[in-house]
Amino acid sequence: MAPVLRLAILLVLCSCFFSNTSSFVQRRTPTQPKNNSYRNVAYYVNWAIYERQFFPQEILADKLTHVLYAFANIDPETGTVFLSDQNADTDLRFQNDPIGNADSNLYGCLKQLYILKKKNRHLKVLLSVGGWTYSANFATPAGTASGRSTFALSAVSLVQNLGLDGLDIDWEYPADVTQANNFVLLLQAVRNALDAYGNSLSPPYHFTLTIACPAGPSNYEKLLIAEMDQYVDFWNLMAYDYVWSGSLKTGHQANLFSASDESTPFNTLTAVNYYTSKGVAPQNIVLGMPIYGRVFDATAGAGLPFVGVGPGQWEVGVYDFKALPLAGAKEHFDSKLGLSYSYDATKREFISYDNIAVVNQKAAWIQKMELGGAMWWESSADALGSKSLITSVYLVLGGKNGLGLDNTPNTLSYPDSDYDNIRAGMPDVSSPSEYTSTLTKSAILSATTCTITLTTTITLPDQCTCTTF
Repeated sequence: MAPVLRLAILLVLCSCFFSNTSSFVQRRTPTQPKNNSYRNVAYYVNWAIYERQFFPQEILADKLTHVLYAFANIDPETGTVFLSDQNADTDLRFQNDPIGNADSNLYGCLKQLYILKKKNRHLKVLLSVGGWTYSANFATPAGTASGRSTFALSAVSLVQNLGLDGLDIDWEYPADVTQANNFVLLLQAVRNALDAYGNSLSPPYHFTLTIACPAGPSNYEKLLIAEMDQYVDFWNLMAYDYVWSGSLKTGHQANLFSASDESTPFNTLTAVNYYTSKGVAPQNIVLGMPIYGRVFDATAGAGLPFVGVGPGQWEVGVYDFKALPLAGAKEHFDSKLGLSYSYDATKREFISYDNIAVVNQKAAWIQKMELGGAMWWESSADALGSKSLITSVYLVLGGKNGLGLDNTPNTLSYPDSDYDNIRAGMPDVSSPSEYTSTLTKSAILSATTCTITLTTTITLPDQCTCTTF
């Protein structure tokens, strides 16, 4: 039976879950990792292969439990979920891939992620849908039963075709109670579609459903958190971007605790307490941390006026962690507030970012609060070796051998995939390919078409994330 037809039949069998109603099915308990172990989750962005020159093979797969592949888009009318960059996602050829041959195999970043799964059976790969740029496309299809059904059907078809372990929904953000209610219904549809497909396999497999959730009160207070929680395996708390280029004053972007002055408008503890007060189990909250710094120029420090944010690295006002601290800047760590930053007194430049000291503090805080682990935006910005933030937290949460991390196995069985090599499980491949054979890294950038559109955001909610994505 054709894969899409098979999935469609499964969805018809559970069509009662797609009705436009505010009454929800009996509460289910999200699947827990074995031994209540920690998750170490990182986003990998499909535009990383271009200017950033960061490839899936460079992901710290042995130190992560989940990779969230960002982003898939949504048709704003029908709700169809589709990949956003065909070249990066499915077409780009790496070393050992045939060049120029038309066939029915999967290539691109998604092939390399499947190979990483084969080598690291604890690693689960999820497709992240939405993000800042595409979030405007959620509202209309989420508002109808047919739109939600199409969203769920198409998203799960991508899971089964691309060899993935689940979905991450990143809607930034539902604007009112109607959209919040529709978000619950959308999660319900996706959860049941994933379960229908997973239960059709032999043996059955539980596909993971997560969401990227806000840490700003004006956004999380709109959500129907208790109703959402029954469908979500875990919540990726975007505990960063508390300040940005549009803020009125310089500030800290990812502090754990509240400040008595005006150096930061938000804090992570308040957000975590809000989610748990609405019934989310602490072990289902994964603490997001930034692997980048936000820049403020012509300022005397946090909580004070600034003029401009500087050119940044890949986008205005933002630097990768691996480039920090900049030459001439002095780094500071404040354990009382749970934050770090650098300041260049000569240039009068303030940069808010998480360094090794503060992520280690946050990892210890995750343990103290019995949270579910760590999440990172995003993997291409991390430093190497002993300077890696991801590795640092891995050592705290997982221990030297990673035994404290979630080792729930992924699946490699996708009998209904449209791709021959995914259906076959890539029997002839045991390790990730090198970057390229006949092409160099720089040639990839010049020889392929980048479909990523960077945008300049004029106004944002009070707590924002991924302002250029």
